[in-house]
Amino acid sequence: MLRKCKSEPLLEYLPEELNGNYISHPQPISIFHKLHRISTLSISICIFLYIAIGSISFHFLSHQIKGKKTNGFLDSIYFCIVTITTVGYGDLVPNSVATKLLSCVFIFSGMAIIGLLGIRGADYLIEKQEMLLGQAMILQEEVINPQQFVNEFKTRIVWYKLVREIIFLLVLIVVGIIFLNRVEKMDFVDAFYCVCSTISTLGYGDERFSTKAGRVFAIFWILISTLCLARLFLNVVEVRIEKRRKELVTWIVTKRLWLIS
Repeated sequence: MLRKCKSEPLLEYLPEELNGNYISHPQPISIFHKLHRISTLSISICIFLYIAIGSISFHFLSHQIKGKKTNGFLDSIYFCIVTITTVGYGDLVPNSVATKLLSCVFIFSGMAIIGLLGIRGADYLIEKQEMLLGQAMILQEEVINPQQFVNEFKTRIVWYKLVREIIFLLVLIVVGIIFLNRVEKMDFVDAFYCVCSTISTLGYGDERFSTKAGRVFAIFWILISTLCLARLFLNVVEVRIEKRRKELVTWIVTKRLWLIS
């Protein structure tokens, strides 16, 4: 490990293959990696506890919830999922003071968890920016060939992640349409309409999962598809960051070479 001054990011020398030759050069590591941050595991635990506590609570109060029901505990889990994802079809509605107050608690709890996901995404983007600063600081002392340095940015990986999320989301959409058509007996237009309103968390409520098998499917599909859409937006931002990153590196290298010459 190397640190040349207190304000400089920690650097670690790692072997990397570049232009057919193995070289060792410093790779920036985020200075925030030892600071407190919201981890993916913490968010996953929060979501699990939210669903578990909510399901048990609403199961005991299921007789105070009106709407089309299929299975007591299954409906409770389904109700928690459509609440935390803010879909809210309206097929299951609190019908007493106790359930309404409990729903308010879980609505704000779900919003808090979604907020944690947003904070985690912000942490990730901040770390990407801090890594860029580290690259620029290394650049001032060690880069000779500008093209060599620019090629180190793995923009193809970022684009690959974006394409992967798009494909995964399209697969989820197709699976959702087929399921709604075959199990919920919707025509393809209504199924596509239901899928779009669900993934976007609009949840108009005119088309929804109403069978027992449909709600089992919805518990997993709604949660995965809404999170996939959020990851897609994050990857779009990351692609933009990588583009600006590459432009900045090219500008710094060009300016440095101009000053040297």
